[in-house]
Amino acid sequence: MFATLDSTTPIMPTDKPRYLMGVGTPDDLLGSVQRGVDMFDCVMPTRAGRTARAYTERGTLNLRNARHATDARPISPHCNCLACTRHSRAYLHHLFRANEILGPMLLTWHNIAYYQRLMRQIRQAIVDKNLDATAARMRAEWAAQDWTEDEMPQPLIPPIP
Repeated sequence: MFATLDSTTPIMPTDKPRYLMGVGTPDDLLGSVQRGVDMFDCVMPTRAGRTARAYTERGTLNLRNARHATDARPISPHCNCLACTRHSRAYLHHLFRANEILGPMLLTWHNIAYYQRLMRQIRQAIVDKNLDATAARMRAEWAAQDWTEDEMPQPLIPPIP
């Protein structure tokens, strides 16, 4: 996809919007913007939410994993969505294990909030003329994976017994 964009965006008009359909991982969005794409649409944040995947500044989490069963931390310390401010990873893990519809709803809400923050940061980097540096920082954060206990704020709610 990036090779195709590298070949096609230079010959596209610069005074018209550039639309890329069906692209949706955070890295795909970032790489596409770096190549001149302006608009996207994709089901990725909602599909991921329905399948227990949470996008974060530190990569993707699978809330079905057993490691989240007793984790009182929020999905992301940088998110103010309902899933992050009111619920622990352990509770979300439980919702997915129990096939409760609230799990996919909360995680979809979180993923959309994350995508909004991501695109806001990308737009600001374009305005500040430092998109490449911002992209490098974002990719380094995604590669770092999940936060350690020391990097996370105190849990907002106690763990589920």
